[in-house]
Amino acid sequence: MNMLYDILIDTVMDSFRMLPFLFVAFLLIEALEHFSTAFVNQTLTKINKAGPVMGALFGCVPQCGFSVMSANLFSSGVISLGTLIAVFLSTSDEAIIILMGHPGNSAAIWRLLIVKLIIAVIAGYVVDLFLSKKITHPKHIGDLCDHCGCHNNHGIIIPAWKHTMQLFVFIFLFSAALNLLVEIVGLNTIGTYLLHGTVFQPFLTALIGFIPNCAASVLLTELYLSGVISFSSVIAGLCTNAGMGLVVLFKVNKDYRENLKIVGLLYAISVIAGIVLTILF
Repeated sequence: MNMLYDILIDTVMDSFRMLPFLFVAFLLIEALEHFSTAFVNQTLTKINKAGPVMGALFGCVPQCGFSVMSANLFSSGVISLGTLIAVFLSTSDEAIIILMGHPGNSAAIWRLLIVKLIIAVIAGYVVDLFLSKKITHPKHIGDLCDHCGCHNNHGIIIPAWKHTMQLFVFIFLFSAALNLLVEIVGLNTIGTYLLHGTVFQPFLTALIGFIPNCAASVLLTELYLSGVISFSSVIAGLCTNAGMGLVVLFKVNKDYRENLKIVGLLYAISVIAGIVLTILF
């Protein structure tokens, strides 16, 4: 019973931390939909030019709320694929907080943030310039609300709140199931199977990073602090660790083939970054 109680508390805390970000994202989507198309297109064009930089900076904030928000905004055509990738790559969830809890790691914190920021910005612009049209199809503001009936209400607050609560329930149930699985199976044994000291380690840590739970970032950071995985490998793992962002993407973006391409792209960038850092350092 104690285990179930702890899981429930952790799930409630994790889910409620995302609630403001969900509401802000849907409120922005609803607001943009009520403006003229010309104004929206002009504004978004200006925003998307700086999108990867802004996305990477917001992603550095130590929680996954911005990755959840960016998944919603991308699915509604508000931000570009490069901006979405930049947010996902720079997100580190609990890693920064864990490093701050270990005295003497200030240099490691700055090195991790700067490296992930550089990777996110470069990858974001490369994706927007060369890959975006090949991976995704054009999106329009309002696509997220098609056939949902939310616009039977006047204004933007009620539709935004309805979308927020629908997605909140999904996140809560998914997080509870995942927390239970992690508690039963455990993640600590994974460290013994990692290819320590080899260039192939980033391939494995990047896979671990896909676990949509703070447990993944905690595990990766602790393994790095204990010397089991290298700096380049923890970077690869934390680059794919977009928290619940990918889960929300699969929930709100109905083109699953497109979602899988985005997952593959995120994995490829993370592994390549890890290998390059292994060679350089």
